[in-house]
Amino acid sequence: MGLAHRLAAATATALLLTGGLAGCSLPGTGSSSNSPSSPSGGKKAEGSVGRASFDNASKPLVKGTFDSPLAQGAKIDIAVMGLKTRGRLATLTMQLTPHVPPGGPTRINAYGLNGEHGLGTSLIDPVNLKRYVVVKDTGGKELETDDIFTHMTNDQVTPFYFTFAAPPENVKTVDVQIGTWPTFRDIPVER
Repeated sequence: MGLAHRLAAATATALLLTGGLAGCSLPGTGSSSNSPSSPSGGKKAEGSVGRASFDNASKPLVKGTFDSPLAQGAKIDIAVMGLKTRGRLATLTMQLTPHVPPGGPTRINAYGLNGEHGLGTSLIDPVNLKRYVVVKDTGGKELETDDIFTHMTNDQVTPFYFTFAAPPENVKTVDVQIGTWPTFRDIPVER
């Protein structure tokens, strides 16, 4: 399978997974409201069976700017937008913004920004002393934004998501480790 076919397949898989994990519900199982939109901003399509929604957080819980080994003077802004559980899964949403000075590489991705290493994003559970890694689908593909094939534009926000097994109910906050950058502490687990 060629690179173009793999990219198309990865994009299609990400779109399907995003839609599948977005929170569809059947009539009678969710809100009893008949309004065309949900409180979270998701729109109900005309003639649809259920209601689909998406996380649309506009303000980060925490953010930071860090050095990147991609080029001399390169930096990356990392914003943790939220960690939301649904059933037995938890989805971490983040925004990454590269800042590469003129003369640096024109092809920018998270892999390069992290010194040509995978992001290895994980949740650290301080209550149960566990590290949660990104879950895989039945085909062995990690349920996360691809850190190599997701093209990033300089000085522009790129959304990233990572899906984990949900921490137990007694865990109210976790620490988030992404790449080689400092750990984000006490990220609330939204249930």
